[in-house]
Amino acid sequence: MNIAVWIAQGLLAFVYLVAGGLKLVRSREQLAATGRLDWMKDNSDAVVRAVGAIEVLGALGVILPAATGIAPILTPIAAVGLVIVQIGALRVHLTRNERQPLPANVILLLLAAFVAIGRFAN
Repeated sequence: MNIAVWIAQGLLAFVYLVAGGLKLVRSREQLAATGRLDWMKDNSDAVVRAVGAIEVLGALGVILPAATGIAPILTPIAAVGLVIVQIGALRVHLTRNERQPLPANVILLLLAAFVAIGRFAN
């Protein structure tokens, strides 16, 4: 079970580091131009950067505390934070009638919930 939780943590960290990192280093216009991130057209640069920062911090939070043994309780707390991020993402996409990203949102939500449960149980 521990190996499965570590794999889920690694996947979450990778996805959120990439997604959040892009939101931090690219402009909102560049990201919206991909055609897959239409929600950004209705939000400010500050909102997009804040989402990116939250995603990067969540990525670090699901790996570093458990890996270093320093405050490991922060790992499941970070995973719960990522569950909340995905609930927000689902809400945004559903209200905008954007169906394409929903499967990825659900998978990320389930992975984060799995990590939270797995790490709280230890």
